[in-house]
Amino acid sequence: MRRDYTEWPPLLEDSIAADWTSQFAAWFADATAFGLTEPNAMIVATADAAGRPSARTVLLKGYDEAGFVFFTNYASRKGGELAVNAYASLVFPWFGMQRQVIVAGAVERVTRAETEEYFGSRPRGSQLGAWASPQSRVLDGPEAVEAGLAAAVERFGDGPVPAPPHWGGFRVIPVTVEFWQGRSSRLHDRLRFRRSETTWIVERLAP
Repeated sequence: MRRDYTEWPPLLEDSIAADWTSQFAAWFADATAFGLTEPNAMIVATADAAGRPSARTVLLKGYDEAGFVFFTNYASRKGGELAVNAYASLVFPWFGMQRQVIVAGAVERVTRAETEEYFGSRPRGSQLGAWASPQSRVLDGPEAVEAGLAAAVERFGDGPVPAPPHWGGFRVIPVTVEFWQGRSSRLHDRLRFRRSETTWIVERLAP
């Protein structure tokens, strides 16, 4: 189960964008145009207070120079871990293009206004689901979620569904953003933007 990466051009210092946001935008556009399934899917790795890690896949919902934003139940496992250890790593696994983007940085909650704006754009079923499911909790069976959904439907009827107080967004504020391009013989190109006080440094990492 080994594949040699030869289809894509190398990633070189003279061809990378001047800032990580522009480079990410270019690669994200490539991934979308290439037809990758859910190119905004990213692995979010967190750790608890004792340093024990966990990871899961979530969807990126926005990014800019301030960082990468996703939304979740604050009472979920990742929400609980970020409450005591406010650092995370992200991986965009664009394997169809032999690329990855790897991010590391501190995490903060987005403003309540940002959460409510995004929540209002979600399909109604997803809005009700945020009220129905006690994410990451142990359940006796699927009936518990169905009962939670029924209770949410009864509670809100045909009216608007507000964002739950236990639900909202996180922003990963990058300290490093690595762009990884697969190359032949496992000699992959790895260019990393690293924050240094008030500027960003681009450095090449050994494959």
